[in-house]
Amino acid sequence: MRCGRAFFVLLLACHAQWAAALDFRSVKETGVALYEEPSLAARKLFVVSRYYPVEVMTVQNDWSRVRDATGGIAWIPSAGLSKRHMLLVTAERSEAHAAPDAKSARLYTIARDGVVEMIAPPQAGWVKVHHRDGGDGFVRIDDFWGL
Repeated sequence: MRCGRAFFVLLLACHAQWAAALDFRSVKETGVALYEEPSLAARKLFVVSRYYPVEVMTVQNDWSRVRDATGGIAWIPSAGLSKRHMLLVTAERSEAHAAPDAKSARLYTIARDGVVEMIAPPQAGWVKVHHRDGGDGFVRIDDFWGL
């Protein structure tokens, strides 16, 4: 019994570390470059727009190593990141509803690669979001990256 309890505690600790590692942010301004290494002298991989969502994997001094929805990994100056939790539509399109129910009124549609801000934690397969053009609504979590 003691071994089972130790395993359970270890499992919870590992899960807590994994959950804490999911740190989603967004890019503050349009035109921020992502680099191959944590240095302004490093090769620029690409330039991203404002609200581009990323997962912070690690922080080293004033730099953050991030992953995007495609799985690409790059470095960005930490000052270029916002704490706003943005989600990227990965489905062909996603519909925002008035309530967390597919039968509720459809408020607006978001196309693939569209970005919305998460304003409440996910519950029962739905997440409350804000779209800058469409207001607040509930969307299915399966349609998004960044959760």
